[in-house]
Amino acid sequence: MTKFRFLTAGESHVQGLNVILEGIPSNLSISEDYIEKDMSRRQKGYGSGGRMKIEKDRAEIKSGVRHGKTLGSPISLWIENKDWANWLIPMSVKEVSKDQDIKRQTKIVPGHADFPGTLKFNHKDVRNVLERASARETAARVAAASICKKFLSELGINIKSWVKSVGWENSSISNIDLIDWNFVENSEVRASSLEDDEKFKKVIDRAKKERTTIGGVFQVIATGVPLGIGTHTQWDKKLDGKIAQSMISINAVKGIEIGNGFGNTEKFGNQIQDVIEPNLDDIRNFSPKSNHAGGIEGGMSNGNPIIVNVAIKPIATMTRPLPSVDIITGEVVEAAYNRSDICQVSRACPVGEAMLAITLTEEILEKFGGDSLQEIKRNYSSYIKTFKEYGNKK
Repeated sequence: MTKFRFLTAGESHVQGLNVILEGIPSNLSISEDYIEKDMSRRQKGYGSGGRMKIEKDRAEIKSGVRHGKTLGSPISLWIENKDWANWLIPMSVKEVSKDQDIKRQTKIVPGHADFPGTLKFNHKDVRNVLERASARETAARVAAASICKKFLSELGINIKSWVKSVGWENSSISNIDLIDWNFVENSEVRASSLEDDEKFKKVIDRAKKERTTIGGVFQVIATGVPLGIGTHTQWDKKLDGKIAQSMISINAVKGIEIGNGFGNTEKFGNQIQDVIEPNLDDIRNFSPKSNHAGGIEGGMSNGNPIIVNVAIKPIATMTRPLPSVDIITGEVVEAAYNRSDICQVSRACPVGEAMLAITLTEEILEKFGGDSLQEIKRNYSSYIKTFKEYGNKK
């Protein structure tokens, strides 16, 4: 079995993005149309910037798939940047003459990767940093993760997401069983009700009018994850730690919560522990009466839905720029303005799904490893049967 990993390469305005995905087993059915469905979800969102009017993302499968099925060898994907046509000189791989406009940028955008990245890599042009730091790279993650989501679905694991809040407005829904997923998929702000949809849009409209940006919180939920993924034995192997790292890697994400993590701090211990009771109708022979822990205890999945809340800050680039500095001259200037969203919370949802899918795929493959989908399913089935050894002996 090949160890699972994936890599992306490419900048925001170059010819395109490359993806290499290694470790996906053989005989998994996949197609470019299937991948495109997830990629199109990333492009939707109320308050999106002008870039989404240019791009229509589609990943071309270049290798690792034959006749609609994975081979078990590395999978490579290519995503064209249609906006490349407007950046032939500024983003040219070859040297260009000094009299040509390369769109050099030396003004820092507060809150972006500009300042630390430019000094760290000894650049004299901030564009060398912002092009790769752009959220455009997440299109590659979503493409890779669509294959992971297809793999997980073969084992009955599904991942969904919705927006819990935009700015100061919070959804009234606190029980995931009450989420209207059909409404979510048709809502421009991925809200679960008309009331939430309208109030979230009002916040975004206000941010746009004030020429600034706004953030919020979205929730990613994985159902069907079996008990025992991850481990308590080492700090760097805990499932919640790996999920947190993957989520915090998303552009502008600044906070992660598993289950009712922050809310639990306001209550007594006897109010927030998930009491377990016998239940022979459950695949585990037991079932917790609640899910305050968000499906993870001691670094391991407990068989409940895994619930991750993700806080994403307002985007750094604004149509009314903040005061800043020129990184070369040291002069006080107005921050640079690059095309951006007003609110990216809904568009970040598919990216959150992607990172959870990638993390779970890595963990599932490590536990039930095999070279083919059929071998992994056999290993998975044998493991699940062991649960019947517990709680059923009188």
